Amino acid sequence: MKEKVIKFFYKLNPYFDKLGQSIYLQTISASMMATLGPIFLGSMCLLGVIFITAMGDKVAFLTPFTPILNQVFNFTVGAMALYIVFLMAKNLVSKFNPKEDGVSAGIIALMCFFIITPSVSVKVAEVDTLALPVTWLGAQGVFSAMIIGLIVGRFFIFVKEKGWTIKMPASVPPMVTKVFEALIPTILLGLFFIVVTRLFAATSFGTMHEFVYNIIQQPLKSLGGSLGAVIILSIVQQVLWFFGIHGTNVIMPIVMPIWMSMDLENLNAVTKGEVPPNILGSAFFSTITWGGLALGLVILMLFSKSRQYRELGKISIVPAIFGITEPVIFGMPLVLNFKLAIPFIFNNTIAIIIAYIVTKIGWVATFTGTAAVFGLPVGVYAAIQGKMSIIILMLILQLVISPLLWYPWFKWVEKEAVENEKSEVVE
Repeated sequence: MKEKVIKFFYKLNPYFDKLGQSIYLQTISASMMATLGPIFLGSMCLLGVIFITAMGDKVAFLTPFTPILNQVFNFTVGAMALYIVFLMAKNLVSKFNPKEDGVSAGIIALMCFFIITPSVSVKVAEVDTLALPVTWLGAQGVFSAMIIGLIVGRFFIFVKEKGWTIKMPASVPPMVTKVFEALIPTILLGLFFIVVTRLFAATSFGTMHEFVYNIIQQPLKSLGGSLGAVIILSIVQQVLWFFGIHGTNVIMPIVMPIWMSMDLENLNAVTKGEVPPNILGSAFFSTITWGGLALGLVILMLFSKSRQYRELGKISIVPAIFGITEPVIFGMPLVLNFKLAIPFIFNNTIAIIIAYIVTKIGWVATFTGTAAVFGLPVGVYAAIQGKMSIIILMLILQLVISPLLWYPWFKWVEKEAVENEKSEVVE
């Protein structure tokens, strides 16, 4: 039976590899990951505002920084769609053609995003001024940004492949040549999105943003952002890891846009003093499943009766504290180790269910959606969410529940290892 299962997944391996190597999924993944810097900075500024407000007169000298911190948040997290539309087009072009830097396509995508975004007339100091509402620049505009970026990037490559560009003499500097090469796709794409904007204006949606948000983004959030979906995705990810396939690279590009938009909604709610609306999201998943809960296994190894497991525990403990568990995954090994398959595949899911329940009943605060930087140690990774209850939850999951979940299975393999070591000594 074991051989049949292994054979089955080996047959599927090429398909998973192909999925993981998809140019479009790689583009989405790279673009989303590239926004973590602005999201992290904006989140930290938001936490700074909350801290200054909570401390009041005790930190009065910091009060003048509040407007600046709010502004940074508004133009990082609050303008995330602008970064995404640029990055989608830029990265897709460079994925199709590594010789292209994709900057021209990114600029065109940004232009097209502004074309479909409605402006309003407002009075500022009794003067009529044209303003751009921030509604579609943040979480609500993320999927529109993705679609526009991918369309622009792919069309830009299509135009270049067909040679529909203005050719300049070889003596013309490359910088000038690039400008003229981008002229035709700029005009064609601009005209296309002008027509698109007009067509949507004639519908009940009014704008492309409204259509994408209500018809695509919200349903996907309900589908991919539910507890059931997160559990299924967690199990699939770990099953792939078990068979030596990088499950994170396969699953994350598909769900990252959904989960990140949920995180952005949470951050926006926090700025308004509201309770974050989404329990789940990218921040929740990455914090709760941090390190694949393998730290508990490493802790058990440190006190093992088996010499080989004690030595592996000593080697693995420092990386594991920082969420790096590859030494255990491939050193134990956990890959294709059917004796440890159940905890390896299902521990993350158990942690997700526990975390969801304690958050739902109010014992733990809802995650703010702050993007954490990989490599932060256990506890500190959760501290980015700005809530002590989340830190405590992470520490309990990693230092108490994780060892308990691994314990019976580890004792099984430990017993065999000790017997083997004794027989080696006797020989």
